[in-house]
Amino acid sequence: MSSHIPSILQPIIALNGWTFVMEIWMYATRIPVFAKLKEAGDPTTTRAELDTKTPPSVRWKADNYNHLFEQPTQFYAVALALAIARKGEDNPVDTKLAWAYVGIRVLHSFIQSTNNKVMARFMVFLVSSSVLAVLTGRAATLVF
Repeated sequence: MSSHIPSILQPIIALNGWTFVMEIWMYATRIPVFAKLKEAGDPTTTRAELDTKTPPSVRWKADNYNHLFEQPTQFYAVALALAIARKGEDNPVDTKLAWAYVGIRVLHSFIQSTNNKVMARFMVFLVSSSVLAVLTGRAATLVF
């Protein structure tokens, strides 16, 4: 067995690392707000009730953190499938596409977390979805 580690694993770890960065950013903005809200300590308070008392710029970071557990989970599965199907051999096209996906998702995070311009965020999301669709197609040609 080769000791070579496929380069497509790097963007997987990078996006997971970025998720931790977003988690820290989310808590850094939420904790000060929640510390001032008496409702935050009440177990009968719903998330929707807290959201009405939380500034939008704080909610955006939490929303983005949650989004990093949605479509990116498909990315993780597809990138791992590519690494396995290629038997650990590097494919520069797959790796570049994977890094492109990560970069686009980081851009999406910045847009959503700073100004949340919905159309800009949507366009970036469409591009990331397109990259993921191409990666999925490439994986499908190997496994079917």
